[in-house]
Amino acid sequence: MNKQVYLDHAATTPVDKKVLREMMPYFSDRYGNASSLHFFGQEASQAVEKARMQVAKYFNANLNEIIFTSGATESNNLAIKGVLRACYQKPPGGFLSHRVASKGASKPHIITTTFEHHCVLNTIKELEKENLIETTFINPKKDGVINVEDIKNAIKSNTILISVMYVNNEIGTVQPIAEIGKIIHETRNTKHETKSNGYPIFHTDATQAVAYFDCDVEKLGVDLLSMSAHKIYGPKGVGVLYIKKGLNIAKIQDGGAQEFGMRAGTINTSGIVGLGSAISMINDQRTTNNEKIKKLRDYLIAKILKEIPDSRLNGSKIKRSPNNVNVNFSRVEGESLLMMLSSEGVFASTGSACSSGSLSPSHVLLSLGLKPEETHGSLRLTLGKNTTKKEIDYVVKVIKRSVEKLRKVSGSVLKDYYKSMKHEA
Repeated sequence: MNKQVYLDHAATTPVDKKVLREMMPYFSDRYGNASSLHFFGQEASQAVEKARMQVAKYFNANLNEIIFTSGATESNNLAIKGVLRACYQKPPGGFLSHRVASKGASKPHIITTTFEHHCVLNTIKELEKENLIETTFINPKKDGVINVEDIKNAIKSNTILISVMYVNNEIGTVQPIAEIGKIIHETRNTKHETKSNGYPIFHTDATQAVAYFDCDVEKLGVDLLSMSAHKIYGPKGVGVLYIKKGLNIAKIQDGGAQEFGMRAGTINTSGIVGLGSAISMINDQRTTNNEKIKKLRDYLIAKILKEIPDSRLNGSKIKRSPNNVNVNFSRVEGESLLMMLSSEGVFASTGSACSSGSLSPSHVLLSLGLKPEETHGSLRLTLGKNTTKKEIDYVVKVIKRSVEKLRKVSGSVLKDYYKSMKHEA
């Protein structure tokens, strides 16, 4: 394998060299536990607080509103489960506390979308199984964008949380978060029996948005925001949950008093330093990077649709992240296409990295109205700040050749494949 082109930046980005340089001392030289009171501990603590300042500045938040976690999955779990736990607490904790003990009392209600990341969907579905909540799942329009009115109409008197991702991780469509936030603030408390905690609370998973879009929490009108460092050229294993000041949210794990008592466990100093470094670089680079990546994205989309017959773009081209291209090729099986591309040095995915290895149809593409067999012919190509036009030309050439080969052998093979899927279902 000579040439290698990485187009899976939605799964993870490489750690920026500047970020790595800033992290290195905290692995071995400045190795203190940030919770220790001696010199080594305070040295680490100061580094963590510097990173907290960098993150808070980026989100236009207060220092004590930034909670460091192991990543967006943990942040999303803390947001959803933390809000639910708090709503059952004694007053002034939660507005349902005086009703849940009575027979026939309403369960807390959560609104989310059908194409959230699995860590949001599976968390909510598990709470449903435990009979702790009722849920309304909002379908996106065919272009992969949520209708704000659908959210507004779903709000009920017992709605405690609305969770809508900022940018979809598979198809890259951008959701109207600020518009949803405005509606929530306008309708907040009007449908509830009490004003405790300012229900419904608004949460967004901004993991795929942070590198490309304005994430000022005041402009967005969000109460909770999640993200991961490894999507913005930072390290894996570290993330953030923004919790608006005054919001009553309960911790979900027990232990020490780290992170203002919200997230127990020894602080990941090196990872947090890397997160702070990575996020501090975004504002300086975002405009330039966005313009460059968007231009390459549009070039890639146009070239694929023009040169490869029976191909189409999944999701809106306009309301789309600058780095995301999700295309469908009819009469092609996605996993086979991925393997062929990989053998020629092109690295992409069929959808979320968290679902790799699964042959189940993408829940995101199904939510757009695609048939199961259509979802299996989709390919996600996500560009990065170092992607070049020369690489794009090579990728299209390889995709075109691979699709042609697969279509030649697809006929009866694919027919048998989908037939067996229907039989198993």
